[in-house]
Amino acid sequence: MPEAAPKLARYLPILEWARTYDRSVLASDLVAAVIVTIMLIPQSLAYALLAGLPPIVGLYASILPLVAYAVLGTSRTLAVGPVAVLSLMTASAAGAVAAPGTAEYLEAAVTLAALSGIMLTVLGLLRLGFLANLLSHPVISGFITASGVLIATSQVKHIVGIEAGGDNWPAMLGSLAMSLGAANPWTIAIGVPALIFLFWVRSGFGRALTALGLPPRAADIVAKGGPVIAVVLTILAASLLELGAKGVDLVGAIPSGLPPFAVPSADLSLIERLWVPALLISIIGFVESVSVAQTLAAKRRQRISPDQELVGLGAANVASAFSGGYPVTGGFARSAVNFDAGARTPAAGAFTAGGIALASLFLTPLLSSLPVATLAATIIVAVLSLVDLKTPAQLWRYSKADFAAHLATIAITLLAGVEMGVIAGVTVGLLLYLWRASRPHAAIVGRVPETEHFRNVERHSVFTVPHVLSIRIDESLTYLNARWLEEYVLERVADQPEVRHVILMASAVNEIDASGLESLEAINHRLGDAGIGLHLSEVKGPVMDRLERTDFLEELNGRVYLSQNRAFRELARDDGSGSAEPDDMARGLI
Repeated sequence: MPEAAPKLARYLPILEWARTYDRSVLASDLVAAVIVTIMLIPQSLAYALLAGLPPIVGLYASILPLVAYAVLGTSRTLAVGPVAVLSLMTASAAGAVAAPGTAEYLEAAVTLAALSGIMLTVLGLLRLGFLANLLSHPVISGFITASGVLIATSQVKHIVGIEAGGDNWPAMLGSLAMSLGAANPWTIAIGVPALIFLFWVRSGFGRALTALGLPPRAADIVAKGGPVIAVVLTILAASLLELGAKGVDLVGAIPSGLPPFAVPSADLSLIERLWVPALLISIIGFVESVSVAQTLAAKRRQRISPDQELVGLGAANVASAFSGGYPVTGGFARSAVNFDAGARTPAAGAFTAGGIALASLFLTPLLSSLPVATLAATIIVAVLSLVDLKTPAQLWRYSKADFAAHLATIAITLLAGVEMGVIAGVTVGLLLYLWRASRPHAAIVGRVPETEHFRNVERHSVFTVPHVLSIRIDESLTYLNARWLEEYVLERVADQPEVRHVILMASAVNEIDASGLESLEAINHRLGDAGIGLHLSEVKGPVMDRLERTDFLEELNGRVYLSQNRAFRELARDDGSGSAEPDDMARGLI
């Protein structure tokens, strides 16, 4: 049984951290849970609004998913729940099959959560966490930046009290411009101050409280509750001034109670229309979540398992679906708050779920007079922190190709919507990878004087001999670049008629596939016909093992050397005349 425990803990991470759970850990988790609950209540309501769903659905998606992740997730501090980007993607996907506000729309959102949960779980069980690498950092950064812009723009209508729409950024801006004349001054009087207050809370509230004598930790905790303060103040203003009668859009009655038992749709035609958006939601949600989890885990020298994270997030989404919620993932802001508040284990998430459940039972009647503008302000402040204006300049200086992928993802997301943005980002990333892999780096190298090191002749002052051409290949040889290598070697040989020996330095070659082998054979035959020897040096063991299972080494007209230095030293003495130069020793050749 003891031997089985570690294996079981691998699939049920709760068994690992629960063994050392004590009162001090409990106290830390409870404090963190209180702080995150205060933060999560207005966020959950706001993100449900962003997804086009009733506000209570945001609370439903913040209860059972947290419990499921606490049992199956590997991050000690990741806080799971609704997030802005997935809410926007849910609105886009559900809006394509039903009208917002209808039962069919809610059914589509619930089904999205179920499909996403199943996909994530299957990927985790198949240990396919590496698939997240299909999305490069420039692509993810570009998508999140563009999504932040789209989300913030979509909420401006609630701040000023107008009707506006649009499926892309130009359409949103055009709709806003045409409707601004109908803005409600009372809504602006609520929305704009709430927006300014929430921006100030993020930057200056904590410092102001510290200046008033509050301890830094207490000031930080109070500052995290800034959105709750905005909610309370605007509810009071809406009630006292009867703003609902003056055209201010209010949340309205929110049903009290725990999440209902919901059943995702089994309609195959609906699933057929939702599975692609669900897959994109799964990928984006996992990449965002695992990035946050790894960052926080590194700060405490902990580790997470990407494959088990897939299972944990999958279970969270399935739990969300069967409790009337919509797709969830680990959020950066609330996870950072959870970490800073001292959460020690995933139990903090379960305690947060308890807090949200209590809010669903007892606080929802108090929220009926909450202006929608306040929730919109909460969303805008949260998502504008996602807009990264530094990365484009950094990528431009570092990699023009990554800059192109970043910019293309931003442009397509803004112009064609979130789903096309994700697809375009993956496509551009893969095309760039294929382009780079098809044109690997290779260099003619020579020996650094008085050493056994070989470096690029264009970058260093090195020693070479005319009849030996040493080429270092800095990439595995595959079908993507095999033809390129053939042309590269033969062109270099054509440029140097004195060459009698070609050495392919393979220290960076991790694999040679069938196409790569075919190209090596072609190079060997072409050079052999020209009376030139082909030699290999520093071939890695696994690569050599595969070559030995072929006829290539028998047909090779040269030799395989253990080191580049030995290959160069021996071949430099053989210029075709049969004798070494008399001053070879003085030159340091031998």
